Formats: sequence, structure tokens, C-alpha cells
Amino acid sequence: MTHAATEAATEAAAPGADSATLESIAKRVLWTSTAMIHHANRVRPNPSGLKVGGHQASCASMVHIMTSLWFGQLRPGDRVSVKPHASPVLHSINYLLGDLDEKYMPTLREYGGLQPYPSRSKDPDRVDYSTGSVGIGATAPLWGAMARRYVDTTFGPTGPGRQYSLVGDAELDEGAVWEAVLDPSVAELGEVVWIVDMNRQSLDRVVPNIAAPRLEQMFAAAGWQVLTVDFGRTLEELFARPGGDALRRRLRDMSNPEYQRLLRCSAQEIRDRLPGEGADAEAIATVIGDLADAALLGAISNLGGHDIDALRDAYARIDDQRPTVILAYTVKGFGLPTQGHPQNHSSLLTGDQFASLADSLGEEVDRPWRRFDPSSPEGTLCAATAQYLRREPAPSLPDLTVPRDLSRTPPSTSTTQAALGRVLLDLTRDAPDVAARVVTVSPDVSSTTNLAGWLNKVGVWSPTERHDWFADDSETVVKWRERPTGQHMELGIAETNLVGLLGELGATWSRWGQPLLPIGVVYDPFVERALEPWSFGIYSGGQSILVGTPSGVSLSAEGGAHQSVTTPSVGLEQPGCVAYEPAFALEVQWILLDCLAHLGRPDGRSAYLRLSTRPVVQDLALVPDDPAARERRRAQVVAGAYTLRPCAAPDATIVAMGAVVSEALAAADRLSALNIRTEVVCVTSAGLMFAAIQARAGRADSPTWILDAVFPANRAAPMVTVLDGHPHTLAFLATINNVPIRALGVSTFGQTGALDDVYRHHGIDADSIVRAALDAVS
Repeated sequence: MTHAATEAATEAAAPGADSATLESIAKRVLWTSTAMIHHANRVRPNPSGLKVGGHQASCASMVHIMTSLWFGQLRPGDRVSVKPHASPVLHSINYLLGDLDEKYMPTLREYGGLQPYPSRSKDPDRVDYSTGSVGIGATAPLWGAMARRYVDTTFGPTGPGRQYSLVGDAELDEGAVWEAVLDPSVAELGEVVWIVDMNRQSLDRVVPNIAAPRLEQMFAAAGWQVLTVDFGRTLEELFARPGGDALRRRLRDMSNPEYQRLLRCSAQEIRDRLPGEGADAEAIATVIGDLADAALLGAISNLGGHDIDALRDAYARIDDQRPTVILAYTVKGFGLPTQGHPQNHSSLLTGDQFASLADSLGEEVDRPWRRFDPSSPEGTLCAATAQYLRREPAPSLPDLTVPRDLSRTPPSTSTTQAALGRVLLDLTRDAPDVAARVVTVSPDVSSTTNLAGWLNKVGVWSPTERHDWFADDSETVVKWRERPTGQHMELGIAETNLVGLLGELGATWSRWGQPLLPIGVVYDPFVERALEPWSFGIYSGGQSILVGTPSGVSLSAEGGAHQSVTTPSVGLEQPGCVAYEPAFALEVQWILLDCLAHLGRPDGRSAYLRLSTRPVVQDLALVPDDPAARERRRAQVVAGAYTLRPCAAPDATIVAMGAVVSEALAAADRLSALNIRTEVVCVTSAGLMFAAIQARAGRADSPTWILDAVFPANRAAPMVTVLDGHPHTLAFLATINNVPIRALGVSTFGQTGALDDVYRHHGIDADSIVRAALDAVS
């Protein structure tokens, strides 16, 4: 069966539902999601007295959108990113579908229970995308769509499916959203659908200037289809009356705060306020004049985001040839006593308000977790929907053996940055099955980060083949061949987009059973800019390698704007990640292979490599020729440290990391000439060394053998640590044997100049190391 035929067959099997049944389910979802938050704050014991929190109003504005989506629109292959504060709505729907056990319903925000925000890795029910970091969860389906297309073109079809984002309108303030929307590659993702909850409120107020026309223009300019669902069926019927056009204009033209204030008014106050003072006032008064009070109160809040039919009509108009955004007008707190209140964002219903809500919805306060009678229309639809949306488990992961050593000899003088490209090329020859799963990503810096050779070898990924107009230009070094078989993906210069894609490429093993080995390359000074979305990708289960290069003040001519200082400590602080800063080219090979071996598996981890453009003489590494001794060195390198220049009874130990190893060795030679016996240790991973120290103290579960191998107590000596980064990164090493220490590094903004001058300025040159060692020894 073809892809199109499969999709058509899937569509035909979708269960249908009438609007009345969906409205009944929406009311139950509203009740259950509200009750979850109420129980967490008003019923469950709270000995500490600390706020538990929750967002009943933010949930309420999403109830109809999510109900109409799950019960009638979603297909099994579709995936949805749910706005963070609507987590209880997602859990309520999953509960009604039978995907969540009742025991979890009282556990929202409880230890071991349901998470405050949807989490793929921590919640017990099905969550497609982790959200919580504002803007990052919204954009994740864009990169999820791209990752799935890559898997489709490389390993075969994964099946049809859209990628939905449910986005709060205030979330559109995040720059990460527009960086993603504006990337040229996104305009080709027709399976992407965003639904914006246009409740026009933020945390503290009604936002005065959120205007749908401006948003419509911004999305349309980026090539998106824009559908606006502004009014519901009741208001549309009023607009059809004589004078109805005046009412439509009035509602569209009034400011957000003025409209929100009407939601808090009595029927008589609405009759007084709504007509306004313009030329249309009399016509508006006539249109609403014969409405009963209850009908008028219902009409004023009848926005499209709460009208099942209006939403279903919008879904039917989705154009699968381009991304779509649906701007759905809603009322924050719709259906709750706090409806439309400007400070209802995190307000909680009182006991009396909760009881009143139960009465209005036909529910019982003491029975908050009711499912529908299986024989009822609602129960029948829930069962049919659950069966229809059930997915087959991801296939078993393929066996993939990454070699430990490629047995290549680096050039006599090389950089760790250049080694990256060479290792990738060597991998295509020595382990083609592994190389076939490597996909590199960069933000327009491929050639300047030494990926040109790899890129020429494997090509650039594109869902369709594109003509390379420079293929016959002999002076063009980088061959930009775009085709579905390419293994390099290049976005614009927005690092947030790059790591967002990196996270989704690193999650394909868990979604479709096809592990990828994604490597993202950015300039190291911009790693911190990318760190939050990359960290959130790791939290969500995406395993990847982030390479920061070039790095440090070793990039001397670039000046302070491009010299990274604090990035070396990333590996000490980032969960789910191990960071390395190799000194020699061969270490890059060993480290990269080990990091690749930890990707794409349930117990996997991510990695950060900090590389340099500083040329280093490779003979200084003194790599043993004996195979067993070479393997011993390799094992120590990937464990975090090794002794580069041993000394039986040292008077001082110099510990170096990365590009400054040459200065450390030169200083050791000078100290030896002063009759100060000096040992030189090379640290490749500060994070792994710290984990070993914590494990030795019983506070972590990590191997500790590397401490005894590299820092044995019988060779303890005063220590000097040095790196091209902040000195605190290695300062903790003195605690291994409680020795005196002098920590050298970079703690101010960089300077422009020759390498020797810049190293001298920051006190990481050989002279500074010698002086520090003499101070430590004395």
C-alpha cells in the first residue's frame, strides 16, 4: 500500500462524533482538570505549607480545543505538543481514554506523580512532547517533523501524521518562536499545525496589544496558512441579523481589556456598555435587545475557540502543503467562576466556587474522577477513540557497534577542531554502518568548523533533490549537493533552532525505533545561547552531541566578543550530559567514538565537546605504541584524565585541560631545570572527575578507579590547574588528596592580540604556570 493510500485508510477509520457528545465530553474534561488542581491544593495534605499551584484558568481556555482535537481530529501517527499550563487537560483526556490509571489523578505535582508540565520521561501516560520551557515546547514539533522526514528518506516510511503545537498567545513573545517560524526550511513542513490559544491574557494582566491581524501577517509572511477562529455559532447568528455587521465591528475593534471587562459584567451592564458611543450604538442595541439575560451572557463569551463546530470547520480547511496556524479566540477561565478575571492566571477556586462549578456541570464534589458509562454516547466515543489512536510500539532498536579506536595516526601538528572532520571521514571507511546513522547539523558554519570534507562526502539533506549550480565551479571547495540521502542539515544562524532540531533527531530511537547519531556544531561562544533549549531536549529524551568550536581566548584575534570563558563548566552542571575538552587529535577520535556509542538507546546520554583551533604538536601526547598500553590510555581519556608526564615522587603537579597543554609541558620542563620534580596530568572531562569524587564519597553512582590511576595518594603534591576557561572548572581537583592549589584560567572578558600576548594577559602562559607552581610548592 502506498503512503497516500495508507493515510487515506487511516483517515477513513476515524470515529465520528456529534457536537452535543463532544460538548458533554468537554464539560467532563473541564471538571476533571479543575478537580486535579483543586485536589492538589485544597484537599491533599500539605505539611510544608508551600504553594503547590496549578493553572485552572489556563486549562479552561484549552478544553474545547483539546477535546475537539483528540475526539475526532487526531490520527494515530499525529503528535501533539501541549502548552505547559494545560497539562491537567492532557491527563484528563488520557484518563477518559483509559491511558491513565485512576490512582494518578490525585497526584498532580506530587512526588512520583503527574508532572506540573507534560513530560515524556516522567509522566506515566502518553506525552508526545515535553513542554515547560516557554517557546521551546511550541517549536519542538517543527523539528520533530524534520526529524521524521529524515528518518523517512533514510530508513523508510514511518507512517503518516501531523505535528501539532498548542500554544498560548503570550508564548508568542518568545524570540525562539519566531526564530523557528522564520527559518526557510520550516515553510516546507506541511504536516505542522499550530493552534494558538488567543485568550489575550498573560500572568498578571489582560494584554492590551495582542492583535490577531498583526500575528496573521507575521505568519503569512513566513509562508504559513493562517486560519482565524474568532467567533462561535451563537455570535455568528447574531451577526446575520439586521445590524449584525455593526456588532461584529464593535467586538473586533474594541481593545482586549474592554472586551475582558464585559465578561465580568451582569446582563444589564452588558446592555449598557456593549453598544458603545459610536455611530453603530443604536444598531447594536437593537441586535441584542430581545435576547434574554442568560442568552446575552452566553453570547458575549461565544468565541470560536470554545465552539466545537467552528473548530472542526477550521481543521477541515488545513492545507497540508504548508505549515498552518489556527488563531483560536478563547476566554481564559472559560466556564469557571474566575472566567475573564485579569488576575486569574494561577488563581484557585475556593471550596464554595468548586462546589458551585460541580452543580453547574452536574458533577459531584466527592466523586471527582468519574469516567463515562461505557454504554453512553460519550463512553462509546471514548472507547472508540482510544482504540483508534492506539499506536504500535516502536520497533526494536538495531544492533549498532561503534568501534573504540580507528587506529589512525594524526598529522604531526594539528588542532582538535580539525580532528573532528577527520574522524567523521574515517568512520565512513572503517564503520560505514555507524557512519550511516551520523547526521551533522550546523548554523551556517560548516566550512569554518572543518566539516567541509564530511559534507562533500555525504552531501546535504533535503527532502527533494536540488540542483547544485556551482558543481562545475572548480574554485568552489564545499560541494553543496542537496538530496534525500544527505547526512548534513544546515539551518540559519539561530542556535536555538539548531539544538531544537538536534534534540528531535536524538529522539528518533524512542519514537520510531531508528536511532540517529546527531552531532551539532556551533561556535563555542554561543553554546550558552543554545544551552537552555539543548538542555530541555536532553530532559525530553533527545540524545545528541554538541560541539563548541573554536573556543576560549585561544581564538585571540577575534577579541572578547568571540572568546568563551564559562563554557568549560557546562559538563559539571548539565544533567544527562558528559563534557570533554581534549588536548590532542587522537583524544578527539577516542572521545567522539565513545560519545557516539552512548547515543540512541534507553540508557543513553548526551555529550558536549569543546574544541580548539590552536595547533598543537601531536608528539607531545606520547601515545604508547604497545596495543595494551594504547588501550589503557584510551580508557583513561574517556574516563576523564590521564598522566601525560609521570613522576615517581613529584614536588608539584600541573593539571592542564585542552589547548594550554603545550604551556603546561613547557612549564614542567622549566620547573625540572629548577630541581622541582613535576608531574603533568591532562584532564579531558572535568565533569567525569567530579562525578568520581562524588561517587567515592557515596553521593553518586560513577566509577572511581580513575582517581587512583591518575591522582594516587602516594604521588600527592601541590597542584597548579590551568585551562583556557574559568579557573573554578578544575579547582575542585585539590580535594582528591587535600593538597595546596593555584587555579589558573580566564575570569575576565577577552582581549584581541597575538596568542602569546593574550595568554600572558590572562595568566595562563608558561611563565604564569611556573610562578604558580613555585608559590604552591613554597
